[in-house]
Amino acid sequence: MIPYGRQHINQADIDAVLQVLQSDYLTQGPAVPAFEQRLCSLTGASHAIAMNSATSALHLACLALGVNSASRVWTSPISFVASANAARYCGAQIDFVDVEAETGNVCIQALRTKLEQARAKDALPNVVIAVHLAGLSCDMQQLRHLSAEFDFRIIEDASHAVGGQYLGQAVGCCQYSDITVFSFHPVKIITTAEGGMALTNQPELAQQMQLLRSHGITREESQMTEPAHGPWYYQQLQLGYNYRMTDLQAALGLSQSTRLANIIARRQHLARRYQQLLAGLPLDCPAQPENILSSYHLFIIRLHDKAKRKAVFEGLRQAGIGVNVHYIPIHTQPYYQQLGFDWGDFPIAEDFYERIISLPLYPELTEQQQDFIREQLSAWL
Repeated sequence: MIPYGRQHINQADIDAVLQVLQSDYLTQGPAVPAFEQRLCSLTGASHAIAMNSATSALHLACLALGVNSASRVWTSPISFVASANAARYCGAQIDFVDVEAETGNVCIQALRTKLEQARAKDALPNVVIAVHLAGLSCDMQQLRHLSAEFDFRIIEDASHAVGGQYLGQAVGCCQYSDITVFSFHPVKIITTAEGGMALTNQPELAQQMQLLRSHGITREESQMTEPAHGPWYYQQLQLGYNYRMTDLQAALGLSQSTRLANIIARRQHLARRYQQLLAGLPLDCPAQPENILSSYHLFIIRLHDKAKRKAVFEGLRQAGIGVNVHYIPIHTQPYYQQLGFDWGDFPIAEDFYERIISLPLYPELTEQQQDFIREQLSAWL
């Protein structure tokens, strides 16, 4: 089976993890801050907070921005459920904004229209979580303009997009957002097995997320309510969580990050080759907006005839091609239907879902495998 995505572990990665196993630190040692600093260097962000998953990072990003049961959070219906769940963990009201048919990213015009309607009802969102689907950044400059006009904070769910660029800058630089979140799940661009990271340029947000990821506990006397009793002393200032990343995970991520540029170059090469191979077939390849460089975590095609999607999907699977679908619209999930959402609420997102198939894309995918995928896809179309 050719998987839709997979991790690549080389000897340098193995050696990095082995070095930690033979060290004095398996959990909170020097590899975690080193990995955080590497991501700051790669993105230009001022602060990075490593965590055990991107979901944890999204949760703490919401908490750091003050999201609670009185808050409203909007996001994209075309994403993994974690994008919306993070706000629900805080008790917030959740809503969605329809997407662009060409990219699956949030539609800026649809967002503006929804914001204007919400302002008339005194129901504006406190936070918008922008999802960079498949590694392609949303139009963050326009989103930032809207945030200034309508007074909301921005989280970039860039789980797919480490290594991508927007207007010549690295995704994660946080020029247009308050917090950016990356994922390091095995099928993502680089992996820590499980893991995530939040990046920000705002020191108060970084401090809050650092506190919350480790039970709300500090050992910094400057943050304590009374003088330390001694070098052993700590205080729990808030109700926090155990969202820490281990040194084992960070060492793997640190090693993988040294190859990030090569990984992105290979993914872009394979994506360009797909574009050439699939030209002329009754489908659309991922859009490539000007001045946005996708990291191509996924290669999502959109079939012209959505009635054929199931047959094409099953035919490719039978041929040993591990295609997938990213994603089932969040608002159609039973949990979110219980909150009042239903099919028909976001028609462009639903039409997008009914047409899409994610083709295999990862650095070790060969051109011969791509040729085979094209042959099988053409046969079923």
